Amino acid sequence: MDNLIRLNIKGISYSQTQTGAYALILEENVGGRKLPIIIGSFEAQAIALALEKDINPPRPLTHDLFLSLGKEFDLTVESIYIYKLEDGVFYSNIVFSNDEGRHAEIDSRTSDAIALAVRFNAPIYAYEHVVEKAGIHLDVFEEEENMRRAANNFEDDLDILAGIENDLSDTNEFEGWSKEDLQSEMDKAVQNEDYELAARLRDQIDNMEN
Repeated sequence: MDNLIRLNIKGISYSQTQTGAYALILEENVGGRKLPIIIGSFEAQAIALALEKDINPPRPLTHDLFLSLGKEFDLTVESIYIYKLEDGVFYSNIVFSNDEGRHAEIDSRTSDAIALAVRFNAPIYAYEHVVEKAGIHLDVFEEEENMRRAANNFEDDLDILAGIENDLSDTNEFEGWSKEDLQSEMDKAVQNEDYELAARLRDQIDNMEN
């Protein structure tokens, strides 16, 4: 079994090319690799609102309801881990426990798992083979600390964002591209901090290799 790698949330960036899409950036605790995960606006809203403690929605979101239920029935999230990447989709499990010491692992969408992890202050992990496959090395690039700017506008956009579905990218836009072209464009996207485009290019490269 691969080692588990601890990840931290680096931030959420707007998609520059897709309406209603965001890139969630996870960063390994030790090392320079980052894991861009494309999520929809509702998922981005759920995570961003948990990160921005000073923003409170007028009504509890679904993940806030889970937190309330957990407190009421002595149920907590111990950790979440991303165990697989297949066809550009990340697969995750949530590890639950109760006050009697019972543990259970439940399959979950990665965005939902992370939204709960933030609320329960639970660690986020990924298997080494997932990080090795999907991670992007950014050691040589100087980063800016404004990745969370997307969260600042969520308070006014709650009703609009809640109705938008997750819109994953169509890899057909890169039809006819060579692996070398894809890699070159991915490097440029990383340098420009366009992680959403870099993630889509990465997924297309992965599809070609498979």
